[in-house]
Amino acid sequence: MPVAPPRPSSLPLNALRAFEAAARLGSFVAAAQELGVTPGAVAAHLKGLEAEIGAKLFERRNKGIVATALAARLLPEFVAAFDALGAAAQAMRREAAPQEVHIAALPAVAQLWLSPRLPALRKAAPDIAISITALEAPPNLKRVPFDLSIFYRPSGEGQVVDEDVIFPVCAPDVAKALRTPADLREAVCLTDAVWAGEWTDWWKKAAPGQSFAPRGPVFSLYALAVAEAVNGAGVLMGHEALIRAELKSGRLVAPFDLRVPLKRALTVTASGRPKKGSATERVMALLKAQAP
Repeated sequence: MPVAPPRPSSLPLNALRAFEAAARLGSFVAAAQELGVTPGAVAAHLKGLEAEIGAKLFERRNKGIVATALAARLLPEFVAAFDALGAAAQAMRREAAPQEVHIAALPAVAQLWLSPRLPALRKAAPDIAISITALEAPPNLKRVPFDLSIFYRPSGEGQVVDEDVIFPVCAPDVAKALRTPADLREAVCLTDAVWAGEWTDWWKKAAPGQSFAPRGPVFSLYALAVAEAVNGAGVLMGHEALIRAELKSGRLVAPFDLRVPLKRALTVTASGRPKKGSATERVMALLKAQAP
């Protein structure tokens, strides 16, 4: 009769994913965010994995976690393995749907920069279906199913499609009361929660040695802040790439001449190196061609 001895059980793939993410990011919370689960789920996976292998992978401390020497030795192999798995999954998806391109972009970029360019993209490449997902942070293109990502990144990272230049903007009626930068001290200043420090960046160039604290409402969505500036609610620190259409139409104006370039740019990055003539390569080229 055939012999069928019990096989050793394999380590759960989800638990291995949790280990790799937590060890690479140094945090259960960050790992949970990347994997789309709760920190409790990550902790449970790792507790089970440690029980399965009979060894500790993390030291739990008051200020977080620290990978053990065993985990640190194993991490590079797991990073390479999951990178390879992600690349293989991406290749499968592209081969199955070669005319689809999935783009991840910062919400403000998706709404104010990318959306106005979609009609031209569709006209130039009617055979390509473009999907867009708004994310607050650049995704790890080695792990998630996006072909392109468009975000502000430090100079030198990715292919530049627009510069990041900032300056105050407002509705024409509001601008009538602004003759010098000092008038901003009495003005309502609209602030984006993520880019709040850029008022200081611009002010340092406009009035070196002087302090400035913007007074006014704070918005979690830059597009909403732009809409409020158009409505005459106050003065907004404008990002030229995102408000170009409003400036061209006259709905927003720049009351001062000073423009301050930041040490970053709006860039597009791809998952791997797109094949020549592929849908991803064509969309990337079209986006670069539309750069000002």
